[in-house]
Amino acid sequence: MQQAVDLARHRVGLTGENPSVGCVIVRAGDLVAAAVTGEGGRPHAEEQALEAAGDQALGATVYVTLEPCGARSQGGRSCAELLAAARVARVVVACEDDSPYASGRGRQILRSAGIPVQMGVLHGEASDLYEDYEP
Repeated sequence: MQQAVDLARHRVGLTGENPSVGCVIVRAGDLVAAAVTGEGGRPHAEEQALEAAGDQALGATVYVTLEPCGARSQGGRSCAELLAAARVARVVVACEDDSPYASGRGRQILRSAGIPVQMGVLHGEASDLYEDYEP
């Protein structure tokens, strides 16, 4: 999770109205992919990391600094839906997202797909990333 927090910290202030989110995918103890929200807010960190990981996302653990979105403002598949479709083994999240596009929706999608979600890991380290973020 620390690597995901460090990635997000480098993009704070460069992601438009979206928060800077870091995402790291680990499988069998090996780093498979790492990404951060794109400049201007798109693409999201999870979708970039999943694309980079490809088939290695199957059965992997995903560490993400902010709850994956459960819906997209511009339509399309949410990050939670993409993670579920990739059949990751579990998702570890630092901070909840109060956005109407997340706010428990992402967790519910993942849990409904049988993917365990662990909340609050390194919350103290990541929470300052989102102090100025207003969903």
